[in-house]
Amino acid sequence: SHNKKSQVLCHVITIKNEGDKTMEPKKAAMNPNEELEEKTKVSMEGVPETMLQTLYARAAETEKEKPVIRDEKAVEIVKQLDYDFSLAKKDTAMGSGVIARTIVLDKLVGGYLNEHSNAVVVNIACGMDTRCYRNEGHYKRWYNLDLPETIEVRQRFLKEDGVISQIAASAMDAAWTTQIEQTDEPVLIIIEGLTMYLSEKDVKTIFRIISERFPQATVLVEIMSPKMAKHFKEKSIEGSKAKFTWGIAGGKEMEALLPDYDCLEEHSLTEGMAEFIPVYKLLNKIPVIRNISNKILVMKPGKNVL
Repeated sequence: SHNKKSQVLCHVITIKNEGDKTMEPKKAAMNPNEELEEKTKVSMEGVPETMLQTLYARAAETEKEKPVIRDEKAVEIVKQLDYDFSLAKKDTAMGSGVIARTIVLDKLVGGYLNEHSNAVVVNIACGMDTRCYRNEGHYKRWYNLDLPETIEVRQRFLKEDGVISQIAASAMDAAWTTQIEQTDEPVLIIIEGLTMYLSEKDVKTIFRIISERFPQATVLVEIMSPKMAKHFKEKSIEGSKAKFTWGIAGGKEMEALLPDYDCLEEHSLTEGMAEFIPVYKLLNKIPVIRNISNKILVMKPGKNVL
C-alpha cells in the first residue's frame, strides 16, 4: 500500500559487528583502561541513509571549540559507526542547514515543553534524532517513529523502551496512533526532514491521521520551497540517492492545502543561520532569502475539527 514510499525508500541495509568477541577475560583484565571499542558496520542507500549524515553534522558541530549546538549523544553514536562520512564532511551547505534547523526546532520544542511539562511528544521520521535526550525531564512520554528498517538501525545504538520509546511504522498508516498512550495530555508532533521526500497526497494523509486522533495537537513541520525542491541538490543527499520530491511556499499555502489546520507561526531556517553565520542577521531580514530557505511551520487543527 505504500508503493510510492517504498520506491523512495529503496534501501540496502547490512549490519554486522566487527571486533573480536572471543577476547579472553584475562587479557581484558590486564588492560582495564584500554577501550575495547567495537564499531558497527552500517551500509544503506536511499532516504534512511540521510539520517546518518544529519547525525554526523550535529556531532561535528558539537566537537568544535565553540559549538552553537551540543549533541553529545550524536558524538557517542558517530564514534561507534564504521561509515564513510566523506561526502557529509565536504557538504558544508548540508551541515549548516542541519545546525540551523536544530537551533530553530530546539527553541520551538523547548518553548512548548516549558509550557506543557506533561506533554506527549511524537517525533515522526525520527531517524537518528536525539532531541528527546536534550529535553529529558521536560515531557511525560516521547515516541520516536520511523520505518522498520530505520528503527532497526536506531535500536542498535539507542535502547528506548520507557518514557522514551520507539514505533516502527509508516506515518501514512494510521495504525501507529494506537500505540500512543495519551488521553488528555497535550500532544506535540515533530515532522523534521520528511515532507520534501513525499508527495502532496502523502503529506495530506499524515496530517489527516494526526487531526483525527489528536485534534488538539501542535505540529512542528519542516517544509522546503518548491523552487528549492526542484533545483537544489545537496551533495551528500544526492550521494545517498535520496531525491527531493515536494515543496510548498509557506504557511498560507499549507493552510490552503490542509483546510482543517491553522498555521500559527512560520520560522525560516535563516533565523538559525543568523546565530552562527553573522551575515545572516542581515540576510534574515530580506524576504526573498527567508523564503528560499526551509521553514518550520507551527500548525494546529482549526475550528472545523471536532
